[in-house]
Amino acid sequence: MKKLLTLLAFSAALAQPALAGDLSALGNLSQSEFRRVSEDLGAAFSYKPIAPTEAQGITGFDIGLEVTGTDISRSAGALSRAGASDNSMNTLLIPKLHLHKGLPLGLDVGAFVANVPAINARLYGAEVRYALLGGGVAMPAIGVRGAYTRLDGASQLALSTRSVDISISKGFTVLTPYAGVGQVWVDSSPNAGNLAGESFSQGKLFIGLNLNLGLLNLAFETDKTGDTTSWGMKVGLRW
Repeated sequence: MKKLLTLLAFSAALAQPALAGDLSALGNLSQSEFRRVSEDLGAAFSYKPIAPTEAQGITGFDIGLEVTGTDISRSAGALSRAGASDNSMNTLLIPKLHLHKGLPLGLDVGAFVANVPAINARLYGAEVRYALLGGGVAMPAIGVRGAYTRLDGASQLALSTRSVDISISKGFTVLTPYAGVGQVWVDSSPNAGNLAGESFSQGKLFIGLNLNLGLLNLAFETDKTGDTTSWGMKVGLRW
């Protein structure tokens, strides 16, 4: 198990040699290019649960290593001019350490810490989720979530996201499919004199599948935020 988790994180870190930089040349972009970059990065950096909806209860934990990938083909060229080294990279990969913890009264909290090798920065996020319907043998679980993420360490970019969503899941033996819909608000502020900040919202749709094999847990998710598509996978422990 330790070897599998280590391999996942190591592979994600090595998967990005083509797009390396620190976004230290944002001033090379036009305002429209910066908006497109902000839309793609806002979608990539927004909170992705990669977990089913049902509340885990006070003894519940879900901890794992994950990788999310986002299609940045719309903005790859602009990212290259902004300081990345290669515009042929169309997928932005982000390795994360993710934790969920169950609380009383149908509440769950979650958080992640991530490295963003493509721009030599770090990403942090947190969520609070409340179970509107706990779920059971015959009933699905329904929950609402509020989440926040923040980019840290980028040379010329400050970016944060806020999001809310409602999701549903239903377990079938070891498999639990889930889906949700929500809204993401992005605040993107450049430290480049010719560019203005961008603040906007994007609709969010996501669908996923959780596979629980005792303590070992695997989860897969696809997300579309605005016009940008992401995917994710997580391996870890869940109880």
